Amino acid sequence: MKSGRADFTQVVTAPAKEGQAARTKTSSGTFEFARPNRFKFIYKKPFEQSIVADGQTLWLYDVDLNQVTARKQAQALGATPAALIASAPDLKALRAEFTLADAPDKDGMEWVLATPKNTDGQLQSIRVGFKAGDKSAGLAALEILDSFGQKSVLTFGAFQVNAAMNAASFQFQPPKGADVIRQ
Repeated sequence: MKSGRADFTQVVTAPAKEGQAARTKTSSGTFEFARPNRFKFIYKKPFEQSIVADGQTLWLYDVDLNQVTARKQAQALGATPAALIASAPDLKALRAEFTLADAPDKDGMEWVLATPKNTDGQLQSIRVGFKAGDKSAGLAALEILDSFGQKSVLTFGAFQVNAAMNAASFQFQPPKGADVIRQ
């Protein structure tokens, strides 16, 4: 699978604190990727935000703040879920950052557990769920557990495998008047 397009829903659950119940936040939008290193998350609800990786730069655009943050993609991704998706066919690159292992089937999906080799990072683990029997084309879910105990679950729907992608789709141009912060 060299490219893909899907709708996504992301549910982030913060752990319960003393005297407080666990809190959840739900976001949704669209996701596109073209391997090896280009992707785009467009968050539509509850707030508009774009995350675009063009192969060199990772662009984050917050519509409400009219602010763009640009970082070198290689430094920004490291052992992140986005790097896992963008590099998935390059097992050598993945194994440099993650320890990969099969995980038990659950919810009609086959799972792979990716544990970052760098234990000082913000991630504890990432579980990648594929439609049963279809690891090459059926990305269905990502479950991300961070070092603070926060869990993010992204579910993908209407997945189009090897969708025709325009290279310009992954080019980001900061909107006129936006504050641009380069890191």
